[in-house]
Amino acid sequence: MRFSRREIIGVALAFFLVVIYLAARPPASFTSGTIVRIEHGTSVPDIATELARAHIVEHPTILRTILRLSGQSEQVQTGVYQFAAPENVLTIARRLIAGDYGLPPVRITFVEGVTVREAAAQVADALPTTSAANFFVLAKPHEGYLFPDTYFFQPSTDEATIVSTMQANFTAKVAPMEKDITASGHSLSEIVTMASLIEKEARTTADRRMVAGILWNRIKAGMPLQVDAVFGYIFNRDTYSPSYADLKVDSLYNTYLHKGLPPGPICNPGLDALEAAITPTATDYLYYLTDKNGIMHYATTYAAHQSNQRKYL
Repeated sequence: MRFSRREIIGVALAFFLVVIYLAARPPASFTSGTIVRIEHGTSVPDIATELARAHIVEHPTILRTILRLSGQSEQVQTGVYQFAAPENVLTIARRLIAGDYGLPPVRITFVEGVTVREAAAQVADALPTTSAANFFVLAKPHEGYLFPDTYFFQPSTDEATIVSTMQANFTAKVAPMEKDITASGHSLSEIVTMASLIEKEARTTADRRMVAGILWNRIKAGMPLQVDAVFGYIFNRDTYSPSYADLKVDSLYNTYLHKGLPPGPICNPGLDALEAAITPTATDYLYYLTDKNGIMHYATTYAAHQSNQRKYL
């Protein structure tokens, strides 16, 4: 029995397609939900081998060949990939080139007044591939200039990208305030440092503007600021009630020992605190305190301040 040329070609093509299908299909040992991290600088052969070891692809050579034939093997996106369901090797190749990680963005909300130390813990908790220590080292020089907001990051986002994203957001938020900052007579660094103190010292907009007016008054009068919130920053703790020993600690951030603003921000302030620092309430008050119910009381003289202490504390 003889076969025609067309029949031979048809059989050969069918056989070829079956071979391609069998080679391209996912391995039987595939495990749903497998997560693979592809590090920056990993070669295509190593990527293919890693995915084969993770039982994502059956034949690494085929994945490597497809990526190279696509002409986009250099465009493979590094990061963390999740493989929720079995996929053929062509789909895997497309995902690698497109950076289709299969994981939803991670939401992180940094509240107003967050410190770099606190932000580092948040980042490491939300993104297990990051390090709190690495984030702290990269972010610490930018304390005060990392805007507190809600962010969405890919699971593979690194610490440097998070820091730069928060910095860019700060720049965008402050840009509309530039004229007002200039009109205030203070530099941006002075405004940010003052805002960081206000953020920790007062809760409401009205109180923040009043406290800003008082603190600027004290600086103008040559008085030490005597802001308790700095001690939380100095001692890396969340409480701000200093002991008598704390008041004597040898730190440039100790606003009881050193006049003027501390050398830098003690946290990352939000818009309300920044605006309060720029446009404080004009006042003759020089003293304030917060009672046990969170209500602030003001005084123009130390004697009146002492009276408030006896009455409200």
